[in-house]
Amino acid sequence: MIKTIPVKRALISVSDKTDVIDFAKDLIRLGVEIISTGGTSKALQEAGIQHQQVEDITSFPEMLDGRVKTLHPKVHGGILGKRDKHAQEAAQHGIGWIDLVVVNFYPFVEALKHKKLDWQEAVEYIDIGGPTMVRAAAKNFAWVGVVVDPSDYANVIAELTTEQGLKWETRRYLAEKVFGLTARYDAAIHQYFATHEQQTTPAQLNLHLEKAMDLRYGENPHQQASAYQFSELKTGVLAAKQHQGKPLSFNNILDAESALACVSEFTEPACVIVKHANPCGVAASQDINDAYQQAYQADSLSAFGGIVALNRPCTETIAHAITQIFMEVVLAPAFTPEALAILQTKPNLRVLEFNNQQPSTWEMKFISGGMLLQQKDLQQITKDVLTVVTHVQPTDAAMDSMLFAWKVLKHIKSNGILLANDHVTLGIGAGQVSRVDAVDLALRKAGDKMKGSILASDAFFPFRDSIDKLAHTGIQAIIQPGGSVRDEEVIAACNEHGIAMVFTGKRCFKH
Repeated sequence: MIKTIPVKRALISVSDKTDVIDFAKDLIRLGVEIISTGGTSKALQEAGIQHQQVEDITSFPEMLDGRVKTLHPKVHGGILGKRDKHAQEAAQHGIGWIDLVVVNFYPFVEALKHKKLDWQEAVEYIDIGGPTMVRAAAKNFAWVGVVVDPSDYANVIAELTTEQGLKWETRRYLAEKVFGLTARYDAAIHQYFATHEQQTTPAQLNLHLEKAMDLRYGENPHQQASAYQFSELKTGVLAAKQHQGKPLSFNNILDAESALACVSEFTEPACVIVKHANPCGVAASQDINDAYQQAYQADSLSAFGGIVALNRPCTETIAHAITQIFMEVVLAPAFTPEALAILQTKPNLRVLEFNNQQPSTWEMKFISGGMLLQQKDLQQITKDVLTVVTHVQPTDAAMDSMLFAWKVLKHIKSNGILLANDHVTLGIGAGQVSRVDAVDLALRKAGDKMKGSILASDAFFPFRDSIDKLAHTGIQAIIQPGGSVRDEEVIAACNEHGIAMVFTGKRCFKH
């Protein structure tokens, strides 16, 4: 094991040229000879930095539209050779050692994010020479340093200055970063081919996540926990900007994600308050201040210690109302300066500003020894797909309330029952093992506010017993999927009690 290797010759070929000119100048100052390629060589030349081009070393020009530049024994032999074993062979073939490789890749993922590319265009962003060089250098880290991240430039220069070379520990650390990068890069390319223009789920999935933060604990204090973020997908709660407050907890993140998913259902101003991963109050209105107030009043008891999500900027009015009670988190796409100033009076309140980037259309659930993958429930129910199955016809207002309720119901744990009226939730029965229990809970939550309301059920009613509980409550209409062998019995119960019922033909279970 060579503890410290001197660096006499470096190869620089970077797509991301952040700080590379200053880095190259420092290498020259330290007496390091530089070799470079293509666009990097042009940038060095414009900066007046002395260097050799790779083609001067290989005696071959760049060819095939730049697809072949560095794939040559005089490059890879210089990187891969063992100095104590291959020196004579290298000299025989005129191969000079390359002690430092500074390379990053064509921006494949970034290109797909910012452009709509067909496969012929996309493949041109697949780097070949870059990954090959850094893998070679990382494999031979006993003799070679490799830098793929501009944030490492300063530390490398500092060590070359103080130690007159790169230490073993540094070379190993840099090599580890290489294999992490190449794994993510190849996974992104594989993901593109596995999903682009494909109608089925891929046969293999490569998941690459980076630790976003260590958490104080998991769901309970005795459980260790951390949060990880997909390397290439910066969206959701983990991508939000935190303006203030204590670090997010495990449960905060889960609840905030649930609130964000639900509020994103609405195009009109809306507010969602979540407790234990279930909405407890939801309202949509023409005014975001009104939406917040109605969502809070829908179940103010459960809202205590909850998560507030808005789909419009948080106003001074909402901020003042939030500070009058105990809330854990507030999320919004923006906050007025006045709102932020008011929220600062509650220093422990977590204030998150989320971006509007579209999330993935797929979701995963991890199980022992594997994972379940499914499309997210993005179904949109409209009036024209509803079937009225009772003699009683729902009013237009009831229809609007049912469509509102269905958007919320998708985010309530099954068995789920929701009472709503005029775009405000009144009572929610979530996560019950019996649909009858879910109905009982929703009715109890709604109290005396049921007159003129509607009921939404995430799956069919297997018996008429739940319908019979609604008699004389003031509930005027029901929306449910239908499909039970006893549908006719359930429909008859609605007709007896003068309640309108519509079928969606689709259920919205959430487990």
